Amino acid sequence: MTIGIDASRANLLHKTGTEWYSFYLIKYLAVLDRNNKYILYVNKEPRAELVSAIKDNPNFSIKLLHWPFQSFWTLGRLTWEMLWRRPDVLFIPAHALPLFGPLRTVNTIHDIAFLREQNLYRSIKVKTDLMASRRLINFLVRILTLGRYRSESVDYLYWSTTFALHHAKRIIAVSEFTKREILDLYPKTPASQIAVIHNGYNNELFRPVNDPEKTKAVLDKYDLSSQFFLYTGRLEKKKNTATLVEAFALFREDHPQSEMKLVLIGDAGFGYDEVKYVIQEFNLEEEVQMPGWVDEEDLPYIFGAASAFIFPSKHEGFGIPVLQALACGLPTAVSDLPVLREIAGDAVLYFDQNDKREISRAMERIAGDEALRQELRAKGRERAQGFSWQKCAAETLALIESLK
Repeated sequence: MTIGIDASRANLLHKTGTEWYSFYLIKYLAVLDRNNKYILYVNKEPRAELVSAIKDNPNFSIKLLHWPFQSFWTLGRLTWEMLWRRPDVLFIPAHALPLFGPLRTVNTIHDIAFLREQNLYRSIKVKTDLMASRRLINFLVRILTLGRYRSESVDYLYWSTTFALHHAKRIIAVSEFTKREILDLYPKTPASQIAVIHNGYNNELFRPVNDPEKTKAVLDKYDLSSQFFLYTGRLEKKKNTATLVEAFALFREDHPQSEMKLVLIGDAGFGYDEVKYVIQEFNLEEEVQMPGWVDEEDLPYIFGAASAFIFPSKHEGFGIPVLQALACGLPTAVSDLPVLREIAGDAVLYFDQNDKREISRAMERIAGDEALRQELRAKGRERAQGFSWQKCAAETLALIESLK
């Protein structure tokens, strides 16, 4: 059987949840499966990281599909490929399906927060260098969708999710919570169409480390302090980053002698201006450190050096950074979201993500109670053992092969 995979996200340099999901699924499918043939479709020259992930499996090949525009590679170039050279099964690890594809298409939906909380998303116009091209694309989208959608990012999420639920043979939801959300908001979707396969984490990398010299080198590399609360993820509205900064300001107000800093790791997203404003408003320029993107191999040392991991997200489909923190033995406090209770169980502290005072109290409690910290460390490491990318890949392969 020939399995085609949209590897465009796995080929990105700066990866977050969906991109890491795509990358590690491909990596471990290459480890697990020596029977099927795989074609990885990419829209840019394959990076060394992706090439290395599949180099030991001769059944894997990479196909570069050139496309002259900045947008709609899936709807344009991948659709064209499916018209003429269609694999037996097509696996799309994110929302967007090509317009045409094999009957046996599998699509992963990570979350549908754009339906629940539209204010967390910025609708970006189609990327193009020419205004005339943008107008033409917008006109064509309006025609093809009978006037229901425009060529903007949020409209694309609406359309692509609906299209996937109508055309994919099977849908993978990354959590029971996401499956319930889909069935609630798209009630015509058969429950039997959706399989829940949890995300994983890199269990070969994220684990407790005891290497003071290497840890100091990593902290020096990013100019980080030795005492800090840690957050990783995009700095944006959806992740509630500005509220986390406000909560930290309250913590500093209650503990003026504390040397604790707040480290925010990740790229800027929608709402980053608000994060910067709050930092300036509370004069926290020296106390809040934002190193930007951090190499994955450095993260376990930063997790190991942190005092606690704080994850105040407003909406999640899974929450991979929480697993990474638990696996590293880092005491963790997170938003009281159903999906995070599904993933983290009793291995974390929970707080109301809309209450900055409650977040601040969680910081105070987790930083000041050593017995609690030891308890959370032990529970966190045990909880993380139930998840892995190897398990995710094996369950995904079983689902794909069930379509034979």
